[in-house]
Amino acid sequence: MTPLSSATGSAPGPIVVMGVAGCGKTTIGRLLAGRLGVPYAEADAFHPAGNVTKMTEGIPLTDQDRAPWLEAIGDRIRRDGHLVVSCSALKHSYRDILRQADPRTWFLHLAIDRETSLARVAARAGHFMPASLVDSQFADLEPLRDEAGLTIDAARPPEEIIAAALSALGLSADHHREGTGPREDNQQSGRFSA
Repeated sequence: MTPLSSATGSAPGPIVVMGVAGCGKTTIGRLLAGRLGVPYAEADAFHPAGNVTKMTEGIPLTDQDRAPWLEAIGDRIRRDGHLVVSCSALKHSYRDILRQADPRTWFLHLAIDRETSLARVAARAGHFMPASLVDSQFADLEPLRDEAGLTIDAARPPEEIIAAALSALGLSADHHREGTGPREDNQQSGRFSA
């Protein structure tokens, strides 16, 4: 798959779809990767088993817990260069780790209010992140500062979010790559599934 090119002629670098639980990172990440014709990586797949256990038990992760997870995501960014990855990336320091992997990393922050986040997380089936951890995510959330990126209301329809992201990246919002979709990487090994 050839990555979609921007108006400048270069393909966008890594894109991190970020925000608190329930903001729509996976939905938007898959759609954006499909539109761009690049791989998609779900950051939840990079968590060490101990992190998943803690979250399942309703225990918030610490910076130390998140360090190996962020390093694994950074390794994937370094390896692929052109991909979309969903990752909470709540703190500026976490985003710095991802930017160290590739300085071109661009962040799409899906902003959402606490009540909507709680409702969405409570309605999810089969996910290890309980609604009881939503408040801890809002407590850790730091808005984008000097990072390249866009903050957008996560309540907007997905296609509007994608169009705004493409526009901010200097890409045509009406461009659609027929027959392409994200190649999803649910493993650190780099195996993809259609």
